[in-house]
Amino acid sequence: MLLLVALGAVISSVAVSIVKAEIGNHKPASPLLNYSRISLPPEHIPYFLSNNKKVAKLCRQDPLCPFKDALQNLSVCWGYERNCEAEKRFSYPVCTKANSGWAHSLDAAQELFWKQADFGYVKERRSELKTLCKASEPEDSSLRCSSHARFCRATNLYLDLRNPRRSHERYDEDFIHTGEIGGRCQLNKRALAAEGDHKSPLQSWYAELQTYSELNFHPIEDGHCDIIIEKPTVFMKLDAGVNMYHHFCDFVNLYISQHINNSFSSDINIVMWDTSYYGYGDLFSETWRAFTEYDIIHLKTYDSKRVCFKDSFFSLLPRMRYGLFYNTPLVTDCHSEGMFRAFSQHVLHRLNIPQKGPKEGRVRVTLLARSTEYRRIRNQVELVNALKTVPLLEVSVVDYKYKDVPFLEQLRITHNSDIFIGMHGAGLTHLLFLPDWATVFELYNCQDESCYRDLARLRGIRYVTWQKSDKVLPQDKGHHPTLGDHPKFTNYSFDVGEFMRIVLEAADYVTQHPKWRRSIRHDEL
Repeated sequence: MLLLVALGAVISSVAVSIVKAEIGNHKPASPLLNYSRISLPPEHIPYFLSNNKKVAKLCRQDPLCPFKDALQNLSVCWGYERNCEAEKRFSYPVCTKANSGWAHSLDAAQELFWKQADFGYVKERRSELKTLCKASEPEDSSLRCSSHARFCRATNLYLDLRNPRRSHERYDEDFIHTGEIGGRCQLNKRALAAEGDHKSPLQSWYAELQTYSELNFHPIEDGHCDIIIEKPTVFMKLDAGVNMYHHFCDFVNLYISQHINNSFSSDINIVMWDTSYYGYGDLFSETWRAFTEYDIIHLKTYDSKRVCFKDSFFSLLPRMRYGLFYNTPLVTDCHSEGMFRAFSQHVLHRLNIPQKGPKEGRVRVTLLARSTEYRRIRNQVELVNALKTVPLLEVSVVDYKYKDVPFLEQLRITHNSDIFIGMHGAGLTHLLFLPDWATVFELYNCQDESCYRDLARLRGIRYVTWQKSDKVLPQDKGHHPTLGDHPKFTNYSFDVGEFMRIVLEAADYVTQHPKWRRSIRHDEL
């Protein structure tokens, strides 16, 4: 237990695998740690070791540690750590100009963007953490939350589900009553009540924790648990699992929460907090393997039981006010290759999605087709034929229907695209997994100008879209079921010459990108 406290949840799974070995002059028969459990992209390893000093120390002592090179660079930091020097950060935003509505200088704009949408966001949330229920003894419980109870961390948490009040509502705010959630600790009721101003299903955990009670017994030590969960546990409330844009708000916020908690182990449970009778439709379920080795647990699995969780946190939520990335307000004219790039690297590494390029003398173009009723490209064949006349371009047309193309295969295609083209729609969320040198071309944004432009700015890749309204032809005015004329509810034809001009400019950007050129040289060597 002391090791768990010392190293945190991420190290707990690794530390369990420590082989008892004397450190002497001879080479040990086996590693001191099961290093395979530290499954992180190579670029992230120095940052991990910098934040986990005991693992770094063991690695130095262990001749079999595979991270010796990373030990030479432990001055690096994500950016949210104490005493993290600016030049040692994983990243910092780039701003091309300062908009007086946001900031009066480039430096101020960069700092604001870093706090809005980069690892400065993690630093802000970590700085907000306050103790709401204080442990007096090592075996006591505890509860700490960031402002508005958007992220919370709990130890020895008691949850009584012997009388579940399930309904058709996924997030019933009166599901948990007084005495049904809590711990043995000193509760500051006034401080807890003060965090309720963002109370809403996908914005805060206040509804679930408002009845957190100071118990007069130790839930685990005194035998009040029907089930004791030893494994670190993450509680999540999920957005729509059938829409990639919305569901990846869940995954991004889970990743950010792992940074807040300094815990990246996949040896964890993820519990879906849902107060309904229903299951959860998930078209992107393979993505969970980037975060846990186990199936997602529905809260109703524990119905009729008193459950105690030794170590848990309540993840950031997908629709928080000023959260990420749904409707995030962003400083204009800024972008970053920071937190969202790290998220992309993390997911691609954990899901074993390789980069097989770039290819010398070839630019890989992927056009995302739509088989939906609206936002189809009426002259798609004509546009594709024009692309194929250019020897530089290696052209693929895909339709990411989940029944035909498994999600991991979708990721493989996307990650191995240099230019990714598609109409406005959730499929453009794939831009998160494009290589750093890529361009995403939102063929037509349907007057929703900021959605995927801002997502590309968060990810740090180039974004282009159709600009000349006289060279795009809608089929009609569009027919929204209730709102009448609407540009998202029709189909479009595009001028071939203008289309090719935009694509060829994108191809020039790709082939001149330093990372594309560097990768080509590396492959030649």
